[in-house]
Amino acid sequence: VRLDDPANTGTLAGEVARNTAGPAVVISFLIAGAAMIAGGADLDAEARVVLELAPPPSRVLDAGCGTGRIAATLTRAGCDVVGVDADPHMIGVADETDPATTHVVADLSTLELPGQAFDLVLLAGNVVPYLADGTLHVVLKRLAAHLRPGGHLVAGWGVEGAEIPRGAARVRPEDYDRLAHAAGFTAADRWATWDRHPWSPTAGYVVMTHRRAASLG
Repeated sequence: VRLDDPANTGTLAGEVARNTAGPAVVISFLIAGAAMIAGGADLDAEARVVLELAPPPSRVLDAGCGTGRIAATLTRAGCDVVGVDADPHMIGVADETDPATTHVVADLSTLELPGQAFDLVLLAGNVVPYLADGTLHVVLKRLAAHLRPGGHLVAGWGVEGAEIPRGAARVRPEDYDRLAHAAGFTAADRWATWDRHPWSPTAGYVVMTHRRAASLG
C-alpha cells in the first residue's frame, strides 16, 4: 500500500474504499458493538483519552464516527462534538440515536467545514487502515486545517497480526508519524491500548497522539 502516492489521491472516497459502507456493514457494525458490550468490553476508553486531553466544553471532531458511539459519549460529557463519516447509512443511525450531536456526511480526504475549528480530532475504530490507498497524507492535512494551533490529533488502529481488521491496510506507526509530521503535527504520546498500556514494537495495536504546530506553513 502506498501511503504517500499523490497519484492515488481522491480516486476513491477516503472511508469507503475497503468495502466499509452500506446497510449490511452498518448491521454488522452494530452486531459487533453489541457483542463487545455483552463481553464486558470497555467502550469508553477512547472517550476518556479525549476528555483528558480536551476537557469539556472543548470542540471535538470525531473523524470517521461510524454510528456515533464515541461522539455521543463525548456530547453527554459536555463537549461540542461534530461527527463525520463518508457513509450516509452510518450517519443516519448516528442521527437517530444521538440527535444532540451534529453529524455530517463527508469524505475525510476532501473535508471542508467552513468556519469550524476544533481542539481535538479523533480517528478511532480503525479509521486509519480503512482509508483509501494513497489518501492518508491528504486526510492528515485536511484534519490539521480544522485544528486550532496546539490542538490534539488522536488515532488508534490495529498494526500487527489479528489486530489488523479484515480487508484493511497495514499502516505502520512510523509511516503514520512521518506523514503526520509532513502535515504539520508534532508527535506526543504512543501507547499499545486506549488504556495507555506502554507501547512496544511487538504490540498489535497502537494509539498515537500528535499536536498541531502553531503554523502549517
